[in-house]
Order: sequence, then structure tokens, then C-alpha cells
Amino acid sequence: MPENGKISIRQFTILVMLITIGDSILVLPAVTTSFAKQDAWISAIIGVSVGLLVVYMFSLVGNLYPKLSLIQSIQKICGPWAGTFISIIFLIYPLLTLVLFIRELSDFMTTEMMPDTPGLAIQILFACILVFGVRLGIEVIARTGEIFLPLIIFLFLLLVIFLSPQAEFEKIQPILENGIKPVLQGTISFIAFPFMELVVFLMITPYVNQAKKLKNGFLQGALLGGVVLIILIVISLLVLGPSQTSRIIYPSYSLARRVSVGSFFERVEAMLALTWLLTMFMKSTLYFYVFNLGLAHLLKLKVYRMLTLPTAMLVIVLSPIIAPNITYYNKVITEYWPYFDISYGLLLPLLLFGVYFIRKKFKRSTKS
Repeated sequence: MPENGKISIRQFTILVMLITIGDSILVLPAVTTSFAKQDAWISAIIGVSVGLLVVYMFSLVGNLYPKLSLIQSIQKICGPWAGTFISIIFLIYPLLTLVLFIRELSDFMTTEMMPDTPGLAIQILFACILVFGVRLGIEVIARTGEIFLPLIIFLFLLLVIFLSPQAEFEKIQPILENGIKPVLQGTISFIAFPFMELVVFLMITPYVNQAKKLKNGFLQGALLGGVVLIILIVISLLVLGPSQTSRIIYPSYSLARRVSVGSFFERVEAMLALTWLLTMFMKSTLYFYVFNLGLAHLLKLKVYRMLTLPTAMLVIVLSPIIAPNITYYNKVITEYWPYFDISYGLLLPLLLFGVYFIRKKFKRSTKS
């Protein structure tokens, strides 16, 4: 096996929570609000409810072969030839998503915090950190999540508490002014970004102790992360309003700029930036790890670490291709990427379920 590490169910739950928050803490309010307007909070609640059903489906897929990773399960269910083809198709997903994360990070840093720094320099530095983190293995990644979690929660609660006095409930009225259709459109993005992307956890389920509690860990982590995102969208609507939230690329970062306590506690946007960078780092690290581990399983390698440096170079090369500029990126992330997530987060598990039960039924009929 390319990986010999083991993580506890608590560490798994924390990872699920942090990856659910991930980059969504920065971009999701704008995407959801662009469709649902002042009813984005309704989209968020529906999205979490449906998202938990999706996560439950992931746990069922993981229980088909609990000792095998997703790549190994695909090959066992679909056979060597079709399984290899589907595995390659799946590995495209964490790779392209990681490329999007790298691009997202460099755009944010060069737009909001370090405008004179070349985006390529930020991408190379971040890729080097990912290589270092992934080579340490899943146990270190999980322990890092445990260390980061209290700081992330503390900074987020601090932001919400300081912004509460600026909340205006008139900004989310009238409710359902444009009917239910825009709410459902906003729900699609809220389901896709935080929850469909959790499909990559099926690669690490064999390395979780107490496999019987996997379903609970999956659901608890997704619920906690979803609650954080609901609170974020609600506070964005109440403070910025739907119009401004949908127009700004990074509404949650703009929220942090509004924090003002007296005349001595101001300009704390770096605080939110740190929160986002930590969750983004955890999500990028996991996706980077999943791609390299999955490729090692596919190629039947004994170690995956030799793949990390070539993969990092590939990600940097693909970054300007997937999003040549920030305008192109915004269009892709809003209109097309949710359906890309759904293709892997919904269609792939359903395909595996279908093939698994068809083959199982066929074997029973041949025996009888």
C-alpha cells in the first residue's frame, strides 16, 4: 500500500468540516447570492439539508469495500479495463480542482493583499508547501487540521460577533420576492461546492480507524461545516446586502474590513484572510494528497511521494490555462463548475452503486 498511516474518526470529522468550509468561505456567498439574492439564506439551508443526503450516499459507497480506496473499489466493481478508464476520469477531478484552488489563491493574494507580487511566485511557493505537507502523509495532515481548528473557529466567531451590531434584517426582505426558482438555482451551487467536493474522502476511508463510525463522522463534519457557511451567508446579507454581496468577488473579505470597535480595533481583514488561507491550505493539501495517492494505486506503486513534485509542476503549468484571467475564472466558477462537481459527486457514486448491484444480482442468478 502506498500509505500506511491511520487517522482517528475524530480527525476524519475535523478534516471533513475544514474541507467543507475550504475556499467556500471566500467565494460561496457571492455565487449563491448572484442567483438567490436576499433569499440566499434559504438556499443555504436547503443546500445543507440536501448536502447531508449526498454525504450519506458517500458513506454508503465507502462501506461497499471499506478496506479499499475509491480507485481500488472502482476497479473491483467495474473490472480491470473499465475500472482503469473510470479511475483515470476520476483522477482528473482532484487535479483540475487543485489547479482551480491554486489559481484562486494567487488571484486573491494579488488582488487584495499583495498587488505587486507576481501570481506565479505565489503559486510556486504554495505548491512547495503542498509538496512538503503531502509527503508527510495522512496522519500529519489530520493532526494539522486538529491544530488549526480552534484558531479557525475563534477567528470566525470573532468576526461574527463584531459584525452583529451592523446587521439590518430589512436587507433580507421581502422573502421569496422572485419566487422559488432563483432559490433553487442558488441551492445548486451551495450543494456542489461544499458537499459534492467531499467525494474525494472516499480515497482515504480505508485509513480511518473505527470504520463503523465513518458515516457519523462524515455527517457530523459536513453539518458543522455547513452551519459555518450558513452563518457566513446570513451575516453577509445582513451587513452588505444582497446586491453588494453578489457584486463583490470576495464578500467575506469585505465583511472583515467593516469591523470597527471604537477607534482601536479596525482593519482586521488579515484575520479573515488567515482563516481562509488555513482552510484553503487544508483543502488543497487533501486534494493534492488524493490525486497522488490515487495515481499510485492506479499504477500499483509502493509509494506515492515520488509523484508529488511532478504533480506540483503540472498544477502550476495548468493554472493559467484553466483560468487565463479573473473575469474568466468568475464566469467558470459561477456558471459551469457546480455541474462539474455534480458530475463527480453524484453521477460517479450512482454509477458505482448501479454496477455493483447489477453484478451482484447477476452472480446470484448464475449460481441459482
